[in-house]
Amino acid sequence: MRGLDFTKLKTYPAGSRKSKVRFDAFAKPCRKGGSFSAYYDSLPNFLAAKDFKLIVNAVVEAATRRRTFLLMFGAHVIKVGLSPLVLELIRRKVVTAIAMNGAGIIHDFELAYMGSTSEDVSAALADGSFGMAEETHRLLNGAIRDGAKRGWGLGRAVGAMINARRLPHRRLSLLAACHRLGVPATVHVAIGTDIIHQQSTADGAAIGQTSMADFRTLVGVVATLGPGAVVGNIGSAVVLPEVFLKAVSIARNLKHPVKDFTAFDFDMLRQYRPAENVLKRPTLAGGRAYHVTGHHELLVPLLVRAVMERL
Repeated sequence: MRGLDFTKLKTYPAGSRKSKVRFDAFAKPCRKGGSFSAYYDSLPNFLAAKDFKLIVNAVVEAATRRRTFLLMFGAHVIKVGLSPLVLELIRRKVVTAIAMNGAGIIHDFELAYMGSTSEDVSAALADGSFGMAEETHRLLNGAIRDGAKRGWGLGRAVGAMINARRLPHRRLSLLAACHRLGVPATVHVAIGTDIIHQQSTADGAAIGQTSMADFRTLVGVVATLGPGAVVGNIGSAVVLPEVFLKAVSIARNLKHPVKDFTAFDFDMLRQYRPAENVLKRPTLAGGRAYHVTGHHELLVPLLVRAVMERL
């Protein structure tokens, strides 16, 4: 069998082709001692770097236009030392509401109480001492019971306790800051997942009541997501994406459009629920969605600094 005649192939001028890569989107070298803005502007405009810049632009736009920026995160964000940066966004009125899982209150409280947190689980599990820190369960469960009596949400109850007791490192507490500033801070609990549930001081009814109150508060926040608004999820693989999806459904059922906002997800791995419940499904009616894979302790400082440079 004779081979095909390649001399008859049709070609076209290379310059007439639409190309996905252009030199003007390339990275640029930075001089030693240059500014952060120069470094940021030197990043290439491709893939994750391009998406990251679009997230920064969306957050800056939301802050400038006084739109909602709901920041949801897992407790790891607190454990890797990022509370001061999230606090900066709250104080600057960039972040307008936060949502965390039940583990978040453990680390937020312990930092406020003693300036340290995160025990060695493997070592403590061997003798059954894991999760048995006395003040953590006593003060947090007490705050939750008190909050239930007052009809408060869980986030408000813990933030109020930290402020009322004037804990020595309360300036590190996200919940205390939100309580002082009147910023919605909601906590969404799965019973049995947190060390304070191990103790006799835990009151399931109070935990459920205060977490349910926070869910309803979150629905009110989600109802304000519209053009120019932003929702971000950092490190919550299951609980917060599931809670967020239900909040979107309720808000839309009550005739709030909840569309045309920007959603983003930061995590070390691409996870199913954030991809579907935060990014894809809620923006099908309109909106933009971005995922950037990476470590929180690198991505969040870059995000905060980039936003602050542009405000």
